[in-house]
Amino acid sequence: MAPDRFPGSLTAARAARHLAAGLRRARPGVPLVELPVADGGDGTVEAAVAAGWRGVEVEVCGPTGRPVTARLALNGHRAVVELAEASGLRLLPGGTPRPLVASSLGTGQVLAHAVRLGARRIVLGLGGGACTDGGAGLVQGLGGRLLDALGKDLPPGGAALRSLHALDLRGLPDMSGIEVVVAGDSAGPLLGRTGAAAVDGPRRGANRDEIRLLDAGLRRWADLAEAAARRAARDLPGAGTSGGVAFAALTFLGATIEPGTTLMLDLLGLAEKARGARLVVTGEGTLDTRSLRGSAPIGVARAAARAGAPVVAVAGRRGLTGEQLRKARIQAAYALADIEPDDERRVRRAGPLLEQLTVAIADEWLPPTLA
Repeated sequence: MAPDRFPGSLTAARAARHLAAGLRRARPGVPLVELPVADGGDGTVEAAVAAGWRGVEVEVCGPTGRPVTARLALNGHRAVVELAEASGLRLLPGGTPRPLVASSLGTGQVLAHAVRLGARRIVLGLGGGACTDGGAGLVQGLGGRLLDALGKDLPPGGAALRSLHALDLRGLPDMSGIEVVVAGDSAGPLLGRTGAAAVDGPRRGANRDEIRLLDAGLRRWADLAEAAARRAARDLPGAGTSGGVAFAALTFLGATIEPGTTLMLDLLGLAEKARGARLVVTGEGTLDTRSLRGSAPIGVARAAARAGAPVVAVAGRRGLTGEQLRKARIQAAYALADIEPDDERRVRRAGPLLEQLTVAIADEWLPPTLA
């Protein structure tokens, strides 16, 4: 059972639990493995913990400065840190967007905690963030200082970066020998029409004027950050990921960017766990043509197929043809919309509906004589 999350309804872990519960009722005694997956976005730490990593809680600053409890996942000298855990949209007070002042400060604090715990390889999952600050807050959370012309610390958020005058990086931890890998994609650069402010700003609630203001702040941040680090990263593919937080990781942490789905499935050991399985069930909220561009269920299907296991998918809504499913290595797809057409009820009852769908999956893929 290797689903991704169903946004607005179920985390990946809860989806896996519902699928397993339904199949246990339909075919008692069939051995099951629950392995919720993620693509590096929201739910990445939870997926690692579900796979056996140790969850570690730390109190940090949320996206607007209020204290929040964030989790990271630890496995020996490896750690998973997730932007959404400390700086996510779901942590905004009252759910109100704060595009000009939301900060990645807390994520930097979680990273610093991972370093103190002895992590030597850190996977940084970017997704679900509330900030468009170019990762300036992340640098502050790690111990760096951003100063205005009077030598005072800048307030958090992307808008304040227009007043940035100098950086004091003496408080940053020693990152030599520590590998940081961003679980991301080949998104755009930091600046301009395809940059962080233009792409992510509207998703964080920024209007047209605020987008221009944020882009100006990010340009000032890039000028001083690249000069201080002696590394040019603003135009690298993916530098604009998640409000530009990837830019700070590339510039100050020497990070690399790897496709989030591939990286996370390798980290979770999916291929090894799928080897010898009679069936792999994956899924997500919507399975459509956008899924074909690297979503977690498509990655699951390809990895499981290489391991010799058949794959079926479940989704809230299905928008792929049979030919598209076959090319994605998915033998069949089942949709909650087929048994509950009402959107509101489908979202509210996603768990029980998933359990109901497993009856059809069991009948077709696990005949009683073989179960």
